[in-house]
Amino acid sequence: MTIPEMLSQSGTLTLLGLGVVFSFLIILIGCMKLIEIVVRVTGLDKEENTVSNSGSTAAVAGNEKSVIAAIAAAIKEKQTR
Repeated sequence: MTIPEMLSQSGTLTLLGLGVVFSFLIILIGCMKLIEIVVRVTGLDKEENTVSNSGSTAAVAGNEKSVIAAIAAAIKEKQTR
């Protein structure tokens, strides 16, 4: 096989490889767009808020008090050592 034939074959192989990669990327982008459309149509991108606002603030306030009490107890224990 001569050098021009090898260069021609390597150029063909390079173009074929790049074509396969770019066609795969185009197919991948198309699938992602299709999934995006399906998710938007079915409403899976919306988060459901099942807890009312008044209930969540009371739970957070109670949780904060317990965290503050735990921190104060840890500090007191550290200082007594």
